[in-house]
Amino acid sequence: MSGANRISGKGRLTPAKSLRFTFDGKAFSAVEGDTLASALIANGVHLTGRSFKYHRPRGMLSAGSEEPNALMDVGRDAARRTPNVRATVQEVFDGLQAKSQNRWPSLAFDVGGINGLASPFFAAGFYYKTFMWPKMAWKKIYEPIIRAAAGLGVAPSEPDPDHYANHYVHCDVLVIGGGAAGLSAALAAAHAGAEVILCDEQAETGGAFHHEIDAEIDGQSGWDWARAVTAELTGMDNVRVLTRTTAFGYQAQNHVGLVERVTEHLANPDPALPRERLWQVRAKQVVIATGAIERHMVFANNDRPGILLASAARTYLNHFGAAVGAKVGVYTACDSAWHAAFDLKQAGVSVPAIVDVRPDPDPALLARAKALGIEVFTGQAVLDTSGGLRVKSMKVGKASGGARRDIAIDALIMSAGWTPSVHMYSQSRGKVVWDEATERFLPGVDVQDCTSVGACKGVDELGEAIASAAEAGHRAAKAAGIGAKRAWKAPKAVAGTSWVGSMMGSAGGAGPDTTVKAFVDFQNDVTAKDIRLAVREGMHSIEHVKRFTTTGMATDQGKTSNIHGLAIAAEMLDKPLPKVGLTTFRSPYTPVTFGTIVNHSRGSLFDPARHTPMHKWEVEHGAVFEDVGQWKRAWYYPRGGEDMHQAVNRECRTVREVAGMFDATTLGKIEVVGPDAAQFLNLMYTNGWDKLQPGRCKYGIMLREDGFIYDDGVVGRLAEDRFHVTTTTGGAPRVMHHMEDYLQTEFPDLKVWLTSTSEQWAVIAVQGPKAREIVAPLVEGIDLSNEAMPHMSVREGKICGVPTRLFRMSFTGEAGYEVNVPADYGEAVWKALWARAEPLGACAYGTETMHVLRAEKGYIIVGQDTDGTVTPDDAGLNWAVAKKKPDFVGIRGMKRPDLVSAGRKQLVGVMPKDPDIVLEEGAQIVADPNQTVPMTMIGHVTSSYWSENCGRSIAMGLVADGRALKGQTLYVPMPERTIEVEITDTVFFDKEGVRLNG
Repeated sequence: MSGANRISGKGRLTPAKSLRFTFDGKAFSAVEGDTLASALIANGVHLTGRSFKYHRPRGMLSAGSEEPNALMDVGRDAARRTPNVRATVQEVFDGLQAKSQNRWPSLAFDVGGINGLASPFFAAGFYYKTFMWPKMAWKKIYEPIIRAAAGLGVAPSEPDPDHYANHYVHCDVLVIGGGAAGLSAALAAAHAGAEVILCDEQAETGGAFHHEIDAEIDGQSGWDWARAVTAELTGMDNVRVLTRTTAFGYQAQNHVGLVERVTEHLANPDPALPRERLWQVRAKQVVIATGAIERHMVFANNDRPGILLASAARTYLNHFGAAVGAKVGVYTACDSAWHAAFDLKQAGVSVPAIVDVRPDPDPALLARAKALGIEVFTGQAVLDTSGGLRVKSMKVGKASGGARRDIAIDALIMSAGWTPSVHMYSQSRGKVVWDEATERFLPGVDVQDCTSVGACKGVDELGEAIASAAEAGHRAAKAAGIGAKRAWKAPKAVAGTSWVGSMMGSAGGAGPDTTVKAFVDFQNDVTAKDIRLAVREGMHSIEHVKRFTTTGMATDQGKTSNIHGLAIAAEMLDKPLPKVGLTTFRSPYTPVTFGTIVNHSRGSLFDPARHTPMHKWEVEHGAVFEDVGQWKRAWYYPRGGEDMHQAVNRECRTVREVAGMFDATTLGKIEVVGPDAAQFLNLMYTNGWDKLQPGRCKYGIMLREDGFIYDDGVVGRLAEDRFHVTTTTGGAPRVMHHMEDYLQTEFPDLKVWLTSTSEQWAVIAVQGPKAREIVAPLVEGIDLSNEAMPHMSVREGKICGVPTRLFRMSFTGEAGYEVNVPADYGEAVWKALWARAEPLGACAYGTETMHVLRAEKGYIIVGQDTDGTVTPDDAGLNWAVAKKKPDFVGIRGMKRPDLVSAGRKQLVGVMPKDPDIVLEEGAQIVADPNQTVPMTMIGHVTSSYWSENCGRSIAMGLVADGRALKGQTLYVPMPERTIEVEITDTVFFDKEGVRLNG
């Protein structure tokens, strides 16, 4: 056997499969299937860590994911290590290295233990009242010390060499929890023909059968039944069973996040396997079968190593074959702890006493205890414990006084009853309700397509839990649209363990009249007196109590402590417990690693670079790139030693004199389709779209509700029910979201479908006097004459033999075309166009030239010439606002008094008196350069360039009442000089616009 505390004949592990691991450098043996906690207990080790605030010695409290104490640094090597791993969940593998945390220099002797002596100074909320003075000490003294003390573990410093996976899956029924109820629901749904996913956080399904050995189902033990059902489910084609998989987040529309520990239990994992896998499940129906969590008793010094939950002791004995001690005391308010005592006694472990706070426990329990020779104290309490690094004795007596007795023990198991695990139900946005009969919070009305079954719904009797869960699974399959093939008949079940009995709040000897350390929240060192102090300090809301004391705010989210905290606060407030309320359960249910969350998004994939289909060609032709969001866009194309300014000047001249080709693929593109498409665009844009004929285009302005410009772009009507919408490059995702949001929430009655096509189309802009000459020979089925295809038109046909949407439009003020082709053909069409353009003397140009050319024509760029506070009128675009439309997004915002009042900043031309000076973008504009500082700023420069075509610098800016100041001189104060500027209109080149028609 592996470990001195292993008991021959107990447990379900195979003794021959032994493993080796280390804890704080010391070697120990384990058995395959052990958790780190069970292996340590088998080796007689209970001391596993130090508490956060007081650095008190702590040991395992539980045997599951609710564990608040035994948090360890676990790894294989320097790179593969994880802090704050729950020893009760981590399976031992050969070579595992575990280290305790939050101690120095050692676990047995921790200097931080002095905090316990100073505990009167560290009362709840002390951090809100200290570190206030002297003010200068915060940065130099307080903050560095607090940051150094924060947290329990130490983050790894080496890069994580492992990889993680992300899997999206749909199913008819997702069952969360693999206990008796979860297995029954899954099997019933599967027999009905549903596609089922069953997930359970443990290595093996079975739930409470890990500790309960008295249950009998269909003539076999509960554990054997669970194995048989799991095997049946695993063998079904329509079922996926995921063990070691925790449902950690329940989001909207039945989207549930699962995290699977794929290789964390393996000594030599296959490098091809991910370390963990994130499952993003979209289920038609969800069955929540998350069971119940046992509560500890709240009494003086209830946190010593060796004091743990009764169900945990029973699990370590009956599943792992390890006794938690040689002399085990029992303190309870619930029947289930008695059964743990009986199991231990029958396994040969001494049980000196059972202490039950209830005066009249079940006579059958008393009779069995007597038959086993266990002394029983009813109506009494454990008033205190003794021991340093391990509990040594318990003091038993009545809290009201009288004789007290010290009983020697080396372990103490306890139970204050069971709390239904409503975390996932609460995350689904369901509201729990208080059940007065059983004094517990239970799931209320289901908000999403889900149902709760078993212990998490308050069903305590095993037979009823199995039968009702089977019915719920069958019903879920039917609700998912499955024509049920056959119903699975639930088996007969008999439970051997009673869960009757409950106690909430502090036990005798830890009441309001005491100052003992009776811990409610172990991980954050919150005691009963801390909660009482919070109430006395005026924290009457449970959420305020939570934040004042930090109870329930640790990584376990108060799974064992919340109800106790509520009860103590309710007692102090003299209110019924349900009137105090319940704190919010948030995702994740248990901690999730950054590796799982980040997944593939690290290294080069952390912020992936997006390339257009023409990127390779652009690289080969010497383009210099700039980052625009995630896109790599050609910035300019230098030739023969040109710097950026020389290259841009050449490109600007060439486009105006001959032609240029520009990669516009990054523009956002959205397909708006449906019989109500025009009506939808009427509501989303300021313009009117009813009269726009198929084959024509229009420039559109999109606003937010507040009336400010949100985005702009050209929209082409391809048919009565189909529009091709373009957006700015940076605005593509947010405009899509904006449209979808309004379609789903404000205009759900409209028959419209939105599809993002940004990456489906490659876009090549051919601009300049010879644009038609370049494009025409390659186009099939489209008449490019001015009469047949005037400016702001769109046609569908072919170019180079591939489908095209050909737009006659321009962002340069020149005659131009935007050639849209399927992205796969983008590079080939570009090369064909370039073969036509290059001999004519045309050039490829980049984004900097595009910016200059559009500024010469006064075309705005949203986000540069607007800043989120600019209206269409401010930007000089009032002509794009339909005057007769009754409604569109932003119409009411636009009419607010402050948006139509005088003095608003308006977009105007800003021309330096010295034509050689190029203003800095963002520079402030003032009316009087001689005023005292701080000056009154009346505007700022939004766009500024050297224009080779104008032979001078040009700029635009937002200036208060700018249009009324045209012809006047204003000033741009800079550190080295003040620059005189003249306010003009925004068009600097081809003011009449004759070049658009070629």
